[in-house]
Amino acid sequence: MTEQVFLILALAAGFYMAWNIGANDVANAFGTSVGSGAISFRQALVFAAIFEFAGAFLVGSHVSDTIKGNIVQPAVFAHDPMLFATGMLAALMAAGIWLNIASYLGQPVSTTHSIIGAVIGFGLVAAGPESVQWHKMGRIAASWFVSPVAGALLAFLIYFAIRKYVMRSASPARRASKALPLGFAATCFVMVFSGVVDLLPRLVGGLKGSALHATAVASGVTAALLGGWLAWLYWRNASSAGTLDEQYELVERRFGRLQIVTACYMAFAHGANDVANAIGPIAGILQALKGNIAAKTAVPSWVLFFGGLGIVIGLATYGRKVMMAVGSKITEVTPTRGFSAEFATATTVLVSSLIGLPISTTFVLVGAVMGVGFARGFGAIDLSVVKRIFLSWVITIPCSAGLAALLYVLLRWLVN
Repeated sequence: MTEQVFLILALAAGFYMAWNIGANDVANAFGTSVGSGAISFRQALVFAAIFEFAGAFLVGSHVSDTIKGNIVQPAVFAHDPMLFATGMLAALMAAGIWLNIASYLGQPVSTTHSIIGAVIGFGLVAAGPESVQWHKMGRIAASWFVSPVAGALLAFLIYFAIRKYVMRSASPARRASKALPLGFAATCFVMVFSGVVDLLPRLVGGLKGSALHATAVASGVTAALLGGWLAWLYWRNASSAGTLDEQYELVERRFGRLQIVTACYMAFAHGANDVANAIGPIAGILQALKGNIAAKTAVPSWVLFFGGLGIVIGLATYGRKVMMAVGSKITEVTPTRGFSAEFATATTVLVSSLIGLPISTTFVLVGAVMGVGFARGFGAIDLSVVKRIFLSWVITIPCSAGLAALLYVLLRWLVN
């Protein structure tokens, strides 16, 4: 098999993986918005296309480096880079197939677990247990447990504050007019900060360290002040008259508009973290074909573009089923609850992306939705749905690892 043919196969497998991420995992970004009625599925497609792609292209390189080089040691395959390339191709194919099955069943599984399990599976067969960087895997695995707890806690606190200081006040509509600009300002800050941290070093070569972070903070604060001021102008004259029930309905409508913003924020965060699951192996294959798999090189911009495009197409063609499962089956979702869950999830995911941790967006969102449910009382959560989702999480890594090992053996036979 020539290198050109191998590269075409790798790109096809990478696109298939990105398509499956869009079909299964992008539901995390807009599931609660669609489930609460704040946005239609068609509108979700448009916003997802813009912000998923932006997150993948602008911030996606951090986690891609982890996927391509921090799970299986590339140096183990330095004597024969094609072994590494073949393994990464097998991992892409295995993870894509497993996600396709999950999407067909409407199960929101973790794309991150799928690709990491697949990479471990090929590494064990190709070079034995010593090829896996277990110490780094420990850090990654710990984040899988910490991140949903962090998402749940943050969502719980946000929704608890909304219930206490807005919904249960004497004038909910007037309180909402003050709370909504704060939520919008916080969203603007985190999105601009994370975008500047990743994009600016590409535009200004020597900018890094404290100078970079100071610039990012200043940009984020500016965006937050401007966004908060515009939101205040928009909502300051909104009517706050009517009965309490009418005011509750008004507050939910207003939070529904803000929820669209937080859904876009979450789509940006999701693209930043989860595009790595498709393009990380592609970046590793490109290095292997050049014979320098042990070197640390930047992920090419065209690869980030390629992964972002595949994600958007996957959502557009096959994402509805999983989106409805996440958005309406765990607990009843309203705009105030959806905003709390989405903001908490996106913040947790973006922080993880910036430090290079490939966490599961699905884990974080389900944790956040449960956090909102806990704020309403334990009985507000459909535990049967949570149990089914948890079971799919448990079996994802061994299934994708076993499938990758099998495909690696078959591909080695074909390559030879």
